Amino acid sequence: MRPFVYESLSSSQQAASRCGPGSAFIAGGTTIIDLMKLEVMTPSRLVDVNALPMSGIEMREDGLRIGALEKMSAVAIHPEVIAHYPVISEALLKSASGQIRNMASIGGNLLQRTRCGYFRDVNTPCNKREPGSGCSAIDGENRMHAILGTSPSCIATHTSDLAVALVALDTSIRIQNGTEERLMKLDDFYLAPGYTPDRENQLRPGDLITEIRVPKLPWAKRSAYLKIRDRDSYEFALTSAAVALDIDGDKIRDVRIAVGGVGTKPWNLPKVSQALIGKSLKQEALVEAAKLAVEGAHPSKHNGFKVDLVQRTIVRALMNLGGLA
Repeated sequence: MRPFVYESLSSSQQAASRCGPGSAFIAGGTTIIDLMKLEVMTPSRLVDVNALPMSGIEMREDGLRIGALEKMSAVAIHPEVIAHYPVISEALLKSASGQIRNMASIGGNLLQRTRCGYFRDVNTPCNKREPGSGCSAIDGENRMHAILGTSPSCIATHTSDLAVALVALDTSIRIQNGTEERLMKLDDFYLAPGYTPDRENQLRPGDLITEIRVPKLPWAKRSAYLKIRDRDSYEFALTSAAVALDIDGDKIRDVRIAVGGVGTKPWNLPKVSQALIGKSLKQEALVEAAKLAVEGAHPSKHNGFKVDLVQRTIVRALMNLGGLA
Protein backbone atom coordinates (compact mmCIF):
# COMPACT_ATOMS: atom_id res chain seq x y z
CA MET A 1 0.00 0.00 0.00
CA ARG A 2 1.30 3.43 -0.90
CA PRO A 3 1.45 6.29 1.65
CA PHE A 4 -1.61 8.54 1.87
CA VAL A 5 -2.96 11.47 3.88
CA TYR A 6 -6.01 10.84 6.07
CA GLU A 7 -8.59 13.55 6.73
CA SER A 8 -12.00 13.57 8.40
CA LEU A 9 -14.88 15.83 7.36
CA SER A 10 -17.16 17.67 9.78
CA SER A 11 -19.75 18.93 7.28
CA SER A 12 -21.22 17.87 3.94
CA GLN A 13 -20.27 21.20 2.41
CA GLN A 14 -16.58 20.36 2.87
CA ALA A 15 -16.82 17.22 0.75
CA ALA A 16 -16.73 18.86 -2.67
CA SER A 17 -13.62 20.91 -1.87
CA ARG A 18 -11.75 18.08 -0.14
CA CYS A 19 -12.20 15.32 -2.71
CA GLY A 20 -10.18 16.54 -5.69
CA PRO A 21 -7.82 14.64 -8.01
CA GLY A 22 -6.02 11.86 -6.15
CA SER A 23 -8.53 11.83 -3.29
CA ALA A 24 -11.19 9.29 -2.34
CA PHE A 25 -13.99 9.13 0.22
CA ILE A 26 -13.98 6.37 2.82
CA ALA A 27 -16.80 5.12 5.09
CA GLY A 28 -16.60 1.43 6.08
CA GLY A 29 -13.50 0.92 3.96
CA THR A 30 -14.28 -2.72 3.17
CA THR A 31 -13.67 -2.23 -0.57
CA ILE A 32 -11.24 0.64 -0.92
CA ILE A 33 -8.71 -0.63 1.63
CA ASP A 34 -8.55 -4.00 -0.14
CA LEU A 35 -7.94 -2.27 -3.47
CA MET A 36 -5.33 0.04 -1.96
CA LYS A 37 -3.44 -2.97 -0.62
CA LEU A 38 -3.42 -4.44 -4.13
CA GLU A 39 -2.50 -1.00 -5.57
CA VAL A 40 -5.51 -1.16 -7.86
CA MET A 41 -6.53 2.15 -6.31
CA THR A 42 -3.80 4.51 -5.15
CA PRO A 43 -5.38 7.67 -3.70
CA SER A 44 -2.96 10.12 -2.10
CA ARG A 45 -5.69 11.33 0.28
CA LEU A 46 -8.50 9.47 2.06
CA VAL A 47 -11.40 11.64 3.19
CA ASP A 48 -13.43 10.06 6.02
CA VAL A 49 -17.17 10.87 5.81
CA ASN A 50 -18.37 8.98 8.90
CA ALA A 51 -19.05 12.16 10.90
CA LEU A 52 -21.49 13.50 8.30
CA PRO A 53 -25.27 13.47 8.95
CA MET A 54 -26.07 10.63 6.55
CA SER A 55 -27.56 8.00 8.85
CA GLY A 56 -31.05 6.83 9.78
CA ILE A 57 -33.65 4.32 8.60
CA GLU A 58 -37.19 5.64 8.40
CA MET A 59 -40.47 4.49 6.88
CA ARG A 60 -42.33 7.54 5.59
CA GLU A 61 -45.62 8.08 3.79
CA ASP A 62 -43.83 8.07 0.44
CA GLY A 63 -41.61 5.07 1.18
CA LEU A 64 -38.38 4.03 2.88
CA ARG A 65 -35.47 6.37 3.53
CA ILE A 66 -32.01 4.93 4.32
CA GLY A 67 -29.01 7.09 5.15
CA ALA A 68 -25.96 6.17 3.07
CA LEU A 69 -23.80 5.68 6.20
CA GLU A 70 -26.07 3.03 7.70
CA LYS A 71 -24.33 -0.33 8.06
CA MET A 72 -25.49 -3.25 5.94
CA SER A 73 -26.23 -5.31 9.06
CA ALA A 74 -28.39 -2.57 10.60
CA VAL A 75 -30.55 -2.25 7.49
CA ALA A 76 -30.85 -6.02 7.07
CA ILE A 77 -32.40 -6.52 10.52
CA HIS A 78 -34.48 -3.34 10.71
CA PRO A 79 -38.15 -4.22 11.40
CA GLU A 80 -39.55 -1.78 8.82
CA VAL A 81 -37.26 -3.16 6.12
CA ILE A 82 -38.14 -6.76 6.93
CA ALA A 83 -41.87 -5.98 7.07
CA HIS A 84 -42.23 -3.81 3.97
CA TYR A 85 -39.29 -4.75 1.70
CA PRO A 86 -38.03 -8.26 2.63
CA VAL A 87 -36.12 -8.45 -0.67
CA ILE A 88 -33.74 -5.77 0.67
CA SER A 89 -33.12 -7.63 3.91
CA GLU A 90 -32.55 -10.92 2.10
CA ALA A 91 -30.15 -9.38 -0.43
CA LEU A 92 -28.09 -7.89 2.40
CA LEU A 93 -28.03 -11.06 4.49
CA LYS A 94 -26.80 -13.02 1.46
CA SER A 95 -23.97 -10.53 0.90
CA ALA A 96 -20.39 -10.82 2.13
CA SER A 97 -19.88 -12.04 5.73
CA GLY A 98 -21.30 -10.98 9.08
CA GLN A 99 -18.10 -9.14 9.94
CA ILE A 100 -18.10 -7.18 6.67
CA ARG A 101 -21.82 -6.37 6.98
CA ASN A 102 -21.09 -4.86 10.41
CA MET A 103 -18.53 -2.51 8.86
CA ALA A 104 -19.71 -1.77 5.32
CA SER A 105 -21.96 1.20 4.62
CA ILE A 106 -25.00 1.12 2.36
CA GLY A 107 -23.55 3.85 0.13
CA GLY A 108 -20.26 2.01 -0.10
CA ASN A 109 -22.04 -1.21 -1.03
CA LEU A 110 -23.65 0.50 -4.00
CA LEU A 111 -20.24 1.76 -5.11
CA GLN A 112 -18.22 -1.42 -4.67
CA ARG A 113 -15.92 -2.30 -7.54
CA THR A 114 -16.05 -5.47 -9.61
CA ARG A 115 -14.46 -8.67 -8.31
CA CYS A 116 -13.05 -9.53 -11.74
CA GLY A 117 -9.68 -11.14 -11.02
CA TYR A 118 -8.03 -9.29 -13.88
CA PHE A 119 -9.19 -5.92 -12.52
CA ARG A 120 -7.63 -6.79 -9.17
CA ASP A 121 -4.34 -8.01 -10.67
CA VAL A 122 -2.21 -5.02 -11.62
CA ASN A 123 0.05 -7.25 -13.71
CA THR A 124 -2.69 -7.98 -16.26
CA PRO A 125 -4.34 -5.66 -18.80
CA CYS A 126 -7.72 -4.24 -17.73
CA ASN A 127 -9.58 -1.41 -19.44
CA LYS A 128 -11.53 -0.68 -16.26
CA ARG A 129 -8.34 -0.15 -14.28
CA GLU A 130 -6.17 1.24 -17.10
CA PRO A 131 -8.20 2.50 -20.08
CA GLY A 132 -6.90 1.30 -23.43
CA SER A 133 -4.82 -1.56 -22.04
CA GLY A 134 -7.24 -4.32 -23.09
CA CYS A 135 -9.62 -6.78 -21.44
CA SER A 136 -7.93 -9.97 -20.27
CA ALA A 137 -11.22 -11.63 -19.34
CA ILE A 138 -12.58 -11.81 -22.90
CA ASP A 139 -10.10 -14.55 -23.87
CA GLY A 140 -9.27 -15.59 -20.32
CA GLU A 141 -11.06 -17.20 -17.41
CA ASN A 142 -14.57 -15.74 -17.59
CA ARG A 143 -16.89 -18.18 -15.81
CA MET A 144 -18.03 -15.51 -13.33
CA HIS A 145 -18.35 -12.74 -15.90
CA ALA A 146 -21.30 -10.95 -17.48
CA ILE A 147 -23.46 -12.00 -20.42
CA LEU A 148 -25.62 -8.85 -20.52
CA GLY A 149 -24.46 -5.29 -21.16
CA THR A 150 -20.99 -6.38 -22.21
CA SER A 151 -18.79 -4.66 -24.77
CA PRO A 152 -15.51 -5.36 -26.60
CA SER A 153 -13.86 -3.35 -23.81
CA CYS A 154 -15.22 -5.09 -20.69
CA ILE A 155 -17.27 -8.08 -19.53
CA ALA A 156 -16.88 -7.57 -15.77
CA THR A 157 -19.91 -8.33 -13.62
CA HIS A 158 -21.45 -5.88 -11.17
CA THR A 159 -21.23 -7.49 -7.73
CA SER A 160 -23.70 -5.74 -5.40
CA ASP A 161 -26.64 -7.90 -4.29
CA LEU A 162 -28.29 -4.90 -2.65
CA ALA A 163 -28.19 -2.87 -5.86
CA VAL A 164 -30.14 -5.59 -7.69
CA ALA A 165 -32.90 -5.49 -5.07
CA LEU A 166 -33.04 -1.69 -5.08
CA VAL A 167 -33.17 -1.47 -8.88
CA ALA A 168 -36.09 -3.92 -8.90
CA LEU A 169 -37.93 -1.59 -6.49
CA ASP A 170 -37.33 1.53 -8.64
CA THR A 171 -35.14 3.11 -5.97
CA SER A 172 -33.64 6.60 -6.22
CA ILE A 173 -30.51 7.99 -4.59
CA ARG A 174 -29.83 11.50 -3.37
CA ILE A 175 -26.45 12.88 -4.40
CA GLN A 176 -24.86 15.94 -2.80
CA ASN A 177 -22.00 18.08 -4.08
CA GLY A 178 -21.30 20.98 -1.76
CA THR A 179 -24.62 22.85 -1.49
CA GLU A 180 -26.07 21.24 -4.64
CA GLU A 181 -28.29 18.16 -4.51
CA ARG A 182 -29.87 15.96 -7.15
CA LEU A 183 -32.08 12.88 -7.12
CA MET A 184 -31.41 10.06 -9.57
CA LYS A 185 -32.90 6.65 -10.29
CA LEU A 186 -30.43 3.97 -9.25
CA ASP A 187 -31.04 2.15 -12.54
CA ASP A 188 -29.89 5.27 -14.41
CA PHE A 189 -26.97 5.85 -12.06
CA TYR A 190 -25.04 2.77 -13.21
CA LEU A 191 -23.40 2.79 -16.64
CA ALA A 192 -22.77 -0.12 -18.99
CA PRO A 193 -19.09 -0.25 -20.00
CA GLY A 194 -19.32 0.61 -23.70
CA TYR A 195 -15.87 1.89 -24.61
CA THR A 196 -15.35 3.67 -21.27
CA PRO A 197 -15.50 0.84 -18.69
CA ASP A 198 -13.49 2.92 -16.23
CA ARG A 199 -16.60 5.14 -15.85
CA GLU A 200 -18.96 2.93 -13.86
CA ASN A 201 -21.56 5.44 -12.69
CA GLN A 202 -22.71 9.05 -12.91
CA LEU A 203 -20.79 10.42 -9.93
CA ARG A 204 -18.87 13.62 -10.57
CA PRO A 205 -15.83 14.84 -8.59
CA GLY A 206 -16.93 15.79 -5.08
CA ASP A 207 -20.26 13.91 -5.31
CA LEU A 208 -21.48 11.95 -2.29
CA ILE A 209 -24.40 9.53 -2.15
CA THR A 210 -26.20 10.70 0.98
CA GLU A 211 -29.52 8.87 0.97
CA ILE A 212 -31.40 5.94 -0.58
CA ARG A 213 -35.12 6.35 -1.23
CA VAL A 214 -37.29 3.31 -1.91
CA PRO A 215 -40.75 4.33 -3.14
CA LYS A 216 -43.89 3.18 -1.37
CA LEU A 217 -44.97 -0.17 -2.81
CA PRO A 218 -47.41 -1.94 -0.48
CA TRP A 219 -47.23 -5.25 -2.34
CA ALA A 220 -43.43 -5.31 -1.98
CA LYS A 221 -44.20 -7.12 1.28
CA ARG A 222 -44.32 -10.11 -1.06
CA SER A 223 -40.76 -9.90 -2.33
CA ALA A 224 -37.64 -12.06 -2.18
CA TYR A 225 -34.04 -12.37 -3.29
CA LEU A 226 -32.76 -15.66 -4.69
CA LYS A 227 -29.00 -16.03 -5.05
CA ILE A 228 -27.37 -18.95 -6.85
CA ARG A 229 -23.71 -19.38 -5.97
CA ASP A 230 -20.98 -22.01 -5.72
CA ARG A 231 -21.17 -22.12 -1.93
CA ASP A 232 -23.74 -20.96 0.57
CA SER A 233 -21.83 -18.13 2.26
CA TYR A 234 -19.33 -15.41 1.45
CA GLU A 235 -19.57 -15.93 -2.28
CA PHE A 236 -20.65 -13.80 -5.22
CA ALA A 237 -23.63 -14.70 -7.38
CA LEU A 238 -23.47 -16.85 -10.46
CA THR A 239 -27.00 -15.58 -10.99
CA SER A 240 -29.53 -13.89 -8.72
CA ALA A 241 -33.06 -12.54 -8.95
CA ALA A 242 -34.81 -9.84 -6.94
CA VAL A 243 -38.58 -10.17 -7.36
CA ALA A 244 -41.70 -8.49 -5.97
CA LEU A 245 -45.10 -9.90 -6.82
CA ASP A 246 -48.65 -8.54 -6.73
CA ILE A 247 -51.24 -11.28 -7.30
CA ASP A 248 -55.00 -11.55 -7.14
CA GLY A 249 -55.82 -15.21 -6.75
CA ASP A 250 -53.57 -16.75 -9.39
CA LYS A 251 -53.52 -13.64 -11.63
CA ILE A 252 -50.43 -11.47 -11.74
CA ARG A 253 -51.41 -7.82 -11.32
CA ASP A 254 -47.88 -6.47 -11.22
CA VAL A 255 -44.34 -7.74 -10.81
CA ARG A 256 -40.83 -6.31 -10.49
CA ILE A 257 -37.76 -8.26 -11.54
CA ALA A 258 -34.03 -7.48 -11.63
CA VAL A 259 -31.15 -9.92 -11.88
CA GLY A 260 -27.54 -10.01 -10.78
CA GLY A 261 -24.46 -12.07 -11.55
CA VAL A 262 -25.10 -11.73 -15.27
CA GLY A 263 -24.89 -8.01 -16.08
CA THR A 264 -22.24 -5.34 -16.17
CA LYS A 265 -24.70 -3.38 -13.98
CA PRO A 266 -27.73 -4.49 -11.93
CA TRP A 267 -29.99 -5.71 -14.72
CA ASN A 268 -33.59 -4.51 -14.68
CA LEU A 269 -36.11 -6.62 -16.64
CA PRO A 270 -39.20 -4.51 -17.47
CA LYS A 271 -39.98 -6.62 -20.56
CA VAL A 272 -40.21 -9.77 -18.46
CA SER A 273 -42.42 -7.97 -15.96
CA GLN A 274 -44.71 -6.61 -18.68
CA ALA A 275 -45.04 -10.05 -20.27
CA LEU A 276 -46.33 -11.48 -16.99
CA ILE A 277 -48.96 -8.87 -16.10
CA GLY A 278 -52.42 -10.35 -16.46
CA LYS A 279 -51.11 -13.89 -16.77
CA SER A 280 -51.88 -16.78 -14.45
CA LEU A 281 -49.14 -17.56 -11.98
CA LYS A 282 -48.18 -20.87 -13.57
CA GLN A 283 -44.79 -22.33 -14.36
CA GLU A 284 -45.42 -22.37 -18.11
CA ALA A 285 -46.10 -18.61 -18.21
CA LEU A 286 -43.07 -17.87 -16.06
CA VAL A 287 -40.78 -19.98 -18.25
CA GLU A 288 -42.00 -18.25 -21.41
CA ALA A 289 -41.58 -14.74 -19.98
CA ALA A 290 -38.14 -15.53 -18.56
CA LYS A 291 -36.84 -16.12 -22.09
CA LEU A 292 -37.00 -12.35 -22.58
CA ALA A 293 -34.40 -11.91 -19.83
CA VAL A 294 -31.58 -13.04 -22.09
CA GLU A 295 -32.38 -10.98 -25.16
CA GLY A 296 -29.09 -9.57 -26.41
CA ALA A 297 -26.99 -11.87 -24.22
CA HIS A 298 -23.36 -12.39 -25.27
CA PRO A 299 -21.94 -15.35 -23.36
CA SER A 300 -18.20 -15.98 -23.34
CA LYS A 301 -16.29 -19.27 -23.52
CA HIS A 302 -16.81 -20.30 -19.88
CA ASN A 303 -20.11 -18.68 -18.85
CA GLY A 304 -22.63 -19.84 -21.44
CA PHE A 305 -24.41 -21.80 -18.72
CA LYS A 306 -25.66 -18.47 -17.29
CA VAL A 307 -28.06 -18.01 -20.22
CA ASP A 308 -30.17 -20.92 -19.00
CA LEU A 309 -29.38 -20.50 -15.31
CA VAL A 310 -30.62 -16.92 -15.02
CA GLN A 311 -33.94 -17.90 -16.61
CA ARG A 312 -34.29 -20.76 -14.15
CA THR A 313 -33.40 -18.40 -11.30
CA ILE A 314 -36.19 -15.99 -12.25
CA VAL A 315 -38.74 -18.79 -12.56
CA ARG A 316 -37.74 -20.38 -9.28
CA ALA A 317 -37.81 -17.04 -7.42
CA LEU A 318 -41.33 -16.27 -8.66
CA MET A 319 -42.56 -19.79 -7.99
CA ASN A 320 -41.20 -19.64 -4.45
CA LEU A 321 -42.84 -16.28 -3.89
CA GLY A 322 -46.15 -17.44 -5.35
CA GLY A 323 -46.20 -20.62 -3.26
CA LEU A 324 -45.78 -22.93 -6.26
CA ALA A 325 -42.49 -24.50 -5.22
